[in-house]
Amino acid sequence: MDRETLVAIAYFVAAVTFILGLKGLSGPKTAVLGNRIAAAGMLLALAATFFVLENVNWAVVVAGMAVGTAIGVYGARAVPMTAMPQMVALFNGAGGGSAAVVSILEFLHDTDPSTGHGFEGIGVPISILLALMIGAVSFSGSLVAFSKLQGVIDPRAYRYPFQRALTAIVFGGMLLAAILILWGVAFGTEVLPGQTLLWAALVLALIFGVTLVLPIGGADMPVVISLLNAYTGLAVAAAGFVLGNQLLIIAGTLVGASGTILTRLMSKAMNRSLGNVLFGAFGAAAAAGSAGRADDGRTSRTATPEDAAALLAYARQVVIVPGYGLAVAQAQHGVRELADLLQEKGATVKYAIHPVAGRMPGHMNVLLAEANVPYEQLVEMDDINPEFPRTDVALVIGANDVTNPAARADKSSPIYGMPILDVDKAENVLVVKRSMRPGFAGIDNELYLDPKTQMVFGDAKEVLTQLVAEVKKL
Repeated sequence: MDRETLVAIAYFVAAVTFILGLKGLSGPKTAVLGNRIAAAGMLLALAATFFVLENVNWAVVVAGMAVGTAIGVYGARAVPMTAMPQMVALFNGAGGGSAAVVSILEFLHDTDPSTGHGFEGIGVPISILLALMIGAVSFSGSLVAFSKLQGVIDPRAYRYPFQRALTAIVFGGMLLAAILILWGVAFGTEVLPGQTLLWAALVLALIFGVTLVLPIGGADMPVVISLLNAYTGLAVAAAGFVLGNQLLIIAGTLVGASGTILTRLMSKAMNRSLGNVLFGAFGAAAAAGSAGRADDGRTSRTATPEDAAALLAYARQVVIVPGYGLAVAQAQHGVRELADLLQEKGATVKYAIHPVAGRMPGHMNVLLAEANVPYEQLVEMDDINPEFPRTDVALVIGANDVTNPAARADKSSPIYGMPILDVDKAENVLVVKRSMRPGFAGIDNELYLDPKTQMVFGDAKEVLTQLVAEVKKL
C-alpha cells in the first residue's frame, strides 16, 4: 500500500471521527466523549498531513505547532468560564484568518510569472476568492465580537448615519473586486492587476466584517458567534477546494452546516429573523432611553439572605434560572451546593436553560457541567415553562432579558415576542443580582416589580455562600 493510499485512509477515518464527534456533542452525556473522538481524529489528520508535505521549512512548521499548542493548552486551562465566549470568538477568527492567508498565498503563487503556473479554469480562483472574503469577514468580525464581549469597546448596539448604506457599499466594492479578478482570469483581459484587486478585496472584506458586527449589541452575541462559526467553516471548506484537500472540505462543511443550523435555531429562540439580528441594532434605542423607569407607583421588594434561605428551605419544588451574572461571579459550585442541600430537605430542584442565556450557545450548560450538576436536572425552556405554575420558588441568578415578562405583554418593548422563561408564574421569585441595572439588551425587567418577586442584592457567589450557610441552620 503506497503513501497516498495510507493518507487517504487516514483522512477518511478522521472525517468519520469528526461526524461521530459532532453527533456526540448533541447531548450533554456524550459531549465529553464526542469531543475526545473529534480531537483524536484531528490528531490523526495532522499526523497524516506530514506525509504529503514537500519542500517545506520544517523549522517554521514545528515552531508554528509549538506556538499553537501552547496557546491551546493555556486557553483550555487558564481562561475562566466567563471568558469562554471571547475565546470561542478568537478561535473563529483564527480559523477564518487562516483560510484567508492560504487563499492569498495560493493566488500569489499561481499568478507569479516566475512560477510558470497560472489558473486552469475558473474553479480555483472562485474558491480562492470565497476563502479570502468569507475568511477575512470572519476574522475581523470575530475580533469585534471579542472586543464587545471583553468590554474593550461598548457592547451595546448603536446606529450611525448611513450605516446600512456604508455596509452595502463596502460589500458591493468587495464583490466588484472579485468579479474583476474572475473577468481577468476568464478572458485574459485585466482591468486592473489581479494582485492589486486581491488586496483591495481583502481590505474591503476586513472592513465589511467590522461594519457588519460593530452595530450589533451584546445581547445578540450568541447568535453572532454562531454565525461567525458558520462563516469560518465555509471559508475552510473553500480553502480545501483551493488546496485539493478533501478533509478540509469535509471539516469545513460540517462546521458551516452545524453553525448555520444553530444560528437559525437561536434566532428562532428569540423570535427574530437573522436579518433583524444583523441589521436591527437591537437595544440601541432602548439603551439610550433606559436611564430611568417610568414612575407607575410600583416598587421592588428586597430580601435578606436569611429571608431567602427560609423561603427556599421549606419549598417543595425549586427552579434555578442561571444567567451571565452566575458566570461572572464564578458561582456555579455554590449553586450546586445549595441545590444539594435543598434536595436533602426533600425539594425537587431543576435548572431552567434558555437557548440564548449567557454569551455563547450552550454557555449555561457548560458552566453547570463544570460544577458536575446532573444532566437530567438541566431542562430546556419549552419543557420547563409548564413547570413554573407548580413551582414554589424560582431562583433567578444573574439572568435578566430571558426572564422579562415584557416580552409577552408589552408590544412597545424591543423584545416583544421573544420566548422567555415564565419565571413570573412561579409562586415566589427570588432574584440574585448586583443592582437593578438593565441587562445586555438595555431595557428594564418588569419581573423585578412583580409583587411576588424579592430582590437579593449582592455578588452571586457571596449571596449563595450565605444562602448555603443559612439553609444548613434550618
